[in-house]
Formats: sequence, structure tokens, C-alpha cells
Amino acid sequence: MDDGGRYYREFLRGDRDALTRIIKEYKDGLTFFLLSVTGDPHAAEEAMQETFVRLYVKKPRFDGRSGFRTWLYAIGRNTARELLRKTKRGALSTESPPEDLPDPAGAYFRRERNRLVHRAMARLKPEYRQALWLRYFEETPVKEIARILRKTENGTNALLHRARIALKTELEREGLTDEDLY
Repeated sequence: MDDGGRYYREFLRGDRDALTRIIKEYKDGLTFFLLSVTGDPHAAEEAMQETFVRLYVKKPRFDGRSGFRTWLYAIGRNTARELLRKTKRGALSTESPPEDLPDPAGAYFRRERNRLVHRAMARLKPEYRQALWLRYFEETPVKEIARILRKTENGTNALLHRARIALKTELEREGLTDEDLY
């Protein structure tokens, strides 16, 4: 359920706790999405915080034509791009996520595969990373992705197709085959 729109309207009417509920509900997903925009965990965190500051200070208009999450992620994406321009941190980080504690061999191989996928995604065009992240990690419908990325639905479908091909090429460079991914 997407209660963000309702919470945001409550916030605009003066309920400060409503913004806290929005932050709790959306901060993690927004941060992960912004990581696909920035390629840097610190920049993603900064952009996420700045996005919520903008909601608090500027109180942009939410008209409800799209889902609240779609609207929020579009603001976040624009905020991240602006921060990257200001700080000139446009370069991607290809660091892998930190290792967890050792565990059984099967989990080790899954982590290794995930690390390779992460590195391969980091080498994709930002537009490809963003589209793939939204579609497959956030399970966002194509229509919403189109709104977030400011594209048509057909353009978004074409972008996703090209992004999947580019990801497959990068994964093959990492030595992964289709069988390794399942």
C-alpha cells in the first residue's frame, strides 16, 4: 500500500509526524535507487537526505497523477544529479559491497555472483542502471519508471531491453553465463 500521498497531505496540513512516517517508509528504497544514480553510497545517502529536506523546506506540490513513490523518486533523482554536478562526483564507484561473516559454500557462491552482478551494473550507463534497479530490485511498473526517468513507456521498454543486453555483455566479461545466474 502506498500511503505516502496521504501522509504528505497530512504533513502539508501541519502534522510533522507524517513526514517522519514518510521517511521511515521510503528512505531505504530511495537510497538504494539513488545508489544506482550516483554509484557512490555516500552520495546516495546525501541525496536521500537532501530529498527529504526539500520536502520539508520547499514543500513541492504532489498532485496525485502518479504514485507518491514515483514522484518522490523523481525528486530524488533530480536532487542526486544536482549534487553530482555541484560536487563533480560523477565517477562511479566499482567497490563491491562489504563481506558478511563466513557461511556455507552455497551462500558464498551466491555472494560472489551478486558481487559480480554489482560490478557489472556499476559499469553500465547510469540510465541503464537506474532502469534496471527500478524494474528488478524495486519491482516498479514500466509506467512508473517512464515517469521517473521522464520517458515514454515505449522508450522505457526499449531502454530496459538495451540495459538487459548491456548487463548480459558485462556479466559475460565477468565470466558469468546464463546458467550461473539461476
